[in-house]
Amino acid sequence: MKKFLAMSILAACSSSAFADVNYSLSITQPEHHLGNVSVEFPQTAQAHLDIKLPAWRTGRYEILNLANGVRFFEAKDDDGKALEWEKIDHSTWRVHLNEPTQVNVDYQVYANELGKRARHIDDSHAFIDASGFFMFSESFRQDPVKVELNVPKEWRSVSGMENAGSKHSFKAADYDILVDSPIETGINELHKFTVDGREYELVIWGEGNYDVDQMLTDLKKLVTTGNVIWDSYPYERYVFMVHATSGAGGATEHLNSTIIQRPRDRFGSRKDYLAFISTAAHEFIHTWNVKAYRPKGIAPYDYTNINYAKTLWIAEGSTSYFEDHLMVRAGIETTDEFFGTLTKTVNRHLQTPGREVQSATETSFDKWINQGGDHARNYSTNIYLEGALISMALDIDLLEKSDGKISYRDVHRALYNKHRLPDGFTPDDVKAILKELTGRDYSAWWQSNVDEPAAIDFDLLLAKVGLGLIRPEGAKSIPSIDSFAKNSGELLTLTHVRRGGAAWQAGLTTDDKIVAFNKKHVGKDLTASLETFKAGDTVTVDFIRRDALQSTTLTLSEDFDKEKKVKALKDATPAQMALFKAWMGVDHPNQAK
Repeated sequence: MKKFLAMSILAACSSSAFADVNYSLSITQPEHHLGNVSVEFPQTAQAHLDIKLPAWRTGRYEILNLANGVRFFEAKDDDGKALEWEKIDHSTWRVHLNEPTQVNVDYQVYANELGKRARHIDDSHAFIDASGFFMFSESFRQDPVKVELNVPKEWRSVSGMENAGSKHSFKAADYDILVDSPIETGINELHKFTVDGREYELVIWGEGNYDVDQMLTDLKKLVTTGNVIWDSYPYERYVFMVHATSGAGGATEHLNSTIIQRPRDRFGSRKDYLAFISTAAHEFIHTWNVKAYRPKGIAPYDYTNINYAKTLWIAEGSTSYFEDHLMVRAGIETTDEFFGTLTKTVNRHLQTPGREVQSATETSFDKWINQGGDHARNYSTNIYLEGALISMALDIDLLEKSDGKISYRDVHRALYNKHRLPDGFTPDDVKAILKELTGRDYSAWWQSNVDEPAAIDFDLLLAKVGLGLIRPEGAKSIPSIDSFAKNSGELLTLTHVRRGGAAWQAGLTTDDKIVAFNKKHVGKDLTASLETFKAGDTVTVDFIRRDALQSTTLTLSEDFDKEKKVKALKDATPAQMALFKAWMGVDHPNQAK
């Protein structure tokens, strides 16, 4: 009996019994981007406690080396006595324990990486993603957490987390919610609104040429569109965080909020504003697709290692695909504006030779190591571009074969209903949903379009919904070397050489500096330098490589001065227009009124 009692006491001491983990962040030197963090872990009887800082943050599938900003780490017991510790890997501190005790750690964080959207402190604000600030222990990952901020008195703190009793404190059910609920604190403006009984906030840090009234009007429209795809909303309160800044751009989805960064002067024009609101739509969709359901491999998150998944193209590419659909249905974006976005997506795909090499499955798995640049463009693709176009191809296929009754939206509704977290979905789960919805086996389609590089016939695909990929009238044939170049003083430096193109076959490569075509010095622009030639001409190219002048010959290929554009077919049939409406939720542009 005594032995049993002793074991019970030890077990109780070894686990947290769901006691709170308390975090505090003091920002006392904001001008130097420094903050001091304290963490109180509950009592434990373990021989040691491993305390970690994530090596990446949710929404960015890349190892970020976040622990490199940590200094002055120390650990103490519940009596304030120093505990022995050692660092055992790049982001793990092992604290050694001689007896059951609470573990208190303190450390300094350097936060000056705004663009990574993980940690930033300056004299006007702090953006706090827990992955960049707050260490955790797997032993207490499921325990409730509280966060207390010590910030300048004029600052305002906003988060998707619940308030914990003061204006600068928050609480969450566990670390996973904390790490997916960033805090924006500082000098900012805050706007609150309610739609369909759900609460929303728009917090903006930084001054810019944005129109708050327009932003609020369109966000109110956007947040009504969730039921276009899903049966319910996974939140009661949601925060849109906006950084109007310089030197940083991008956005990240979170459990109950999003952070959107744009240059402060890139909100005013219609083009820039659409880029902002489409980003808001993208992150809003992520509230379901990724935050409510996501691929197996990133469910649950492993914060210190690479998380491999073969369907990241669904997580990101399908989200990109749906953003325009929701904006068009909400009346935020016109169909012509949508056609412009789709034109860019299709042409970018067609100008990426890597689409013939890497499949959506492969680019999903390799997302963590994929790099940009010339080689990537020639031999790789990405989860956003390929995922969006594969989503479109699947959507139109489903609609066509069901006379408009079944769409890709139904697939995501089923993923939300059947594979909600903590479980993740697999490729087989998606194929099973497709079969259940349609009665057809999509294995062969999946193999041809997902597991192998997709070969999409855009003329055929778009025609099904009354659209075409059409060369503008008056477009002129122009010669090309199938490359891009930037002006570098008196020369043109090649920045991309298309695999298999004219320059590629002639042996030219990136960073070659073009001096002359047929012994005539190049101008400031590649197109202008070729305007005296025509497609099919053979020209001599003088160029510099490794500081030495060299020469080669190439045969110019044909290009056009105007790209093809997605347009509504003037002679679209009633069936095509009906499928368009089933696809986009609005009338075909040429539908008779």
